[in-house]
Amino acid sequence: MTDLIVPPGAGRQLVTPAQSVTFKATKEMGSSVSIFEVIVPPGFDVGAHVHQHAQEFFYVLEGELDLLCFEPAERTGDTWHHWESVKGDRVVRAAEGSCMFVPSGTPHAFRNATDKPVKMLFESFPSPDHETYFEEIAEIWSRGTAVDPAAVEEMRQRYDVAQLTPLRFEGGR
Repeated sequence: MTDLIVPPGAGRQLVTPAQSVTFKATKEMGSSVSIFEVIVPPGFDVGAHVHQHAQEFFYVLEGELDLLCFEPAERTGDTWHHWESVKGDRVVRAAEGSCMFVPSGTPHAFRNATDKPVKMLFESFPSPDHETYFEEIAEIWSRGTAVDPAAVEEMRQRYDVAQLTPLRFEGGR
C-alpha cells in the first residue's frame, strides 16, 4: 500500500453528532481537491448555502438524498425543500449513482429524509478549506455544551459558507 491509495474503511475519520466524515484525498497528500466519504444520518439537513469561491461535487453511493442545486425564484422560509427555480427546477430525490456538481455561487443543499443512513462521496475544490472546516465544526460539536451561533457564523464566513437556511440534525443543538 502507498500513501496515495486509501483502501475501504481507511482514512482519517471525524465522527460528530451530525455525520461521519472520512478523509480520502487531502492537501497533505498533494491533492488540489478534498475528497471525503460521508455518512449522512436520517434527519440530517445541511441547510441551503452558497460558496462564492469553492466548487463541490456530490455522488450518492448508498441510499437516497434530497438534492438542491439552483437559484430559487424566491428564497422563502427557513427551509429549502419546496424551492423552485424560474425555469421550474425543483429538489430532486437522488438515488444511488446520482451526482450533483455545484458551481461557485450556486445555492445548494442535501438532506437525508429517509430512515436509513446514506453514504456519499463529497469533493470540494480548492483544498484544504473543507478539510479544516470539518475539523473545526467537529471540535465545536464535540464540546458537549450549547453551540455558540456567533462562533459558528464567524467560522462559516472564514470558510466561504453563506448559510441560507438552518442546518438541522436529530440531537442538533
